[in-house]
Amino acid sequence: MTAGHELAIERTFDSPRGAVWRAVTDHLTEWWCPRPWTSEIVAVEWQSGGRFAITMHGPDGEEHGGDGMLLEVVPGERFVFTNMFGKNWAPQDARPIGIVGMFEFADAPGGGTRFRSSARHWSEADRETHETMGFAQGWGICADQLGEVAKRLETADA
Repeated sequence: MTAGHELAIERTFDSPRGAVWRAVTDHLTEWWCPRPWTSEIVAVEWQSGGRFAITMHGPDGEEHGGDGMLLEVVPGERFVFTNMFGKNWAPQDARPIGIVGMFEFADAPGGGTRFRSSARHWSEADRETHETMGFAQGWGICADQLGEVAKRLETADA
């Protein structure tokens, strides 16, 4: 299912869904932003209604904070977040652009995982702004990094 004003990335990972979900929840800082940027977890409460706050640090001292909320968490299947609400459901001005992000996971043939991440926007103008900011490249790199982390975890478990 797609919604209006949506941008999305899809991948198929060789790793099983359990390894991918572990990479998501236990190794978030290893894949959340494109290298050489790094991620710092301020607060992540893996439950529906939980806080989802991450600060990204650039190689030249740049800093991009993000504070939001997990709207839905279904372990092993999906998590949905927004930067339009902060701690305790407080409405906030989202920077740089307001989104509802969704990360979805499903079994793929051969024991792998189908992965889809999407960002839904309030308007076509917001979607276009996000696209121009480099959505496809940035979120695509993060998806590939997630796949790498999942493969490493799968290999370590073998």
